[in-house]
Amino acid sequence: MVDLPFAWVLAGLFGLLIGSFLNVCIYRWPRDLSVVQPRSACPNCNEQIAWYDNIPVLSYLILGGRCRRCGAKIHWRYFLVEVVTGLSFAFFVSSYGLNLAAAKYCVLAAILIGLAFSDLETRILPDEFTVGGTVAGLVFAWFVPVPDATFHFQTSPRVSSFLEGIIGAFACSGLLWMVGWIFEKLRHKEGLGFGDVKMLAMIGAFLGLQGAVLTIVIGSMMGAISGLLYIKISGKDAASYQLPFGTFLSAAALLVAAEGPLFIGWYASPLS
Repeated sequence: MVDLPFAWVLAGLFGLLIGSFLNVCIYRWPRDLSVVQPRSACPNCNEQIAWYDNIPVLSYLILGGRCRRCGAKIHWRYFLVEVVTGLSFAFFVSSYGLNLAAAKYCVLAAILIGLAFSDLETRILPDEFTVGGTVAGLVFAWFVPVPDATFHFQTSPRVSSFLEGIIGAFACSGLLWMVGWIFEKLRHKEGLGFGDVKMLAMIGAFLGLQGAVLTIVIGSMMGAISGLLYIKISGKDAASYQLPFGTFLSAAALLVAAEGPLFIGWYASPLS
C-alpha cells in the first residue's frame, strides 16, 4: 500500500504532467487544431520545443519564462496551469486517498482548469472539455456516488447516483439555456453562450443538482464583482464587454468540489 503523504507527492507530480498537456489543449482545441501533431513549438519562432525544455514548471523557471532560441516570452498561463493542476491533484488525493473518488475529482479539476483558461483567453469553451466531460461525469456517477444527492431514488445505489448525475446535468443547464433564450428574444442579442450551458451540464454530471446550483450562485457572484471591478479599472464599455463566465463557473465548481458540504450547509442552514 502506498504511504499517503507519498501518494500526495505522486499525485502532484502527475498533475504537473496533466497540466502540461492541458496547456496544449487550451491553445489548440479552440483553434480546431490536433493535440497530437505537430509537436509543441514556440509560437514566435516556430522552433520545436526539446523534451528538456518541456519539463513542467522546472523548464519554465530555468528558462526564465522565455524561449531558448528567440528569447520571446512564454505566456504565464503555461506555468500557472501546471502548478494549479498539480496542487489540485495533490489536494484531492489527500482528501480521498488513492481511489476512484480521487480520480473523479482529479478529472473534474483538469477539465475545469482547461475550461477556465480557454474561456479567459479565447472566450471559447471547447466541446472536448464540456461534452466529453459530461460523458465522463456520468460514467463516474455509476461508480462514485454523486455528492449531496437530492432525490434519493428507491433503486440500487449505482442507478440512483447515475440518475442524480443526469438530473444534475440537464436541470440547471436547461434552465440556463432558457434564461439565455429569453434574454436574446427580449434584447435581440446573445446574452449567454451555449458553451456555458454545456459546461454547466458537465458540472452537474459530476456534482449533482445541488452542486450545479451552488456553482451558479458562487460563479455569478464572483463574475459580477470581478467584472464590475475590471470594467471600472480598465474603462471598458460595460454594454460590449464579454465576461468570461466560464472562467468564474470553473473557479466556483472547483470550490464546490473541494468544500461542497461546507457551502451547502451554509446556504441550506436558514431553510432548516
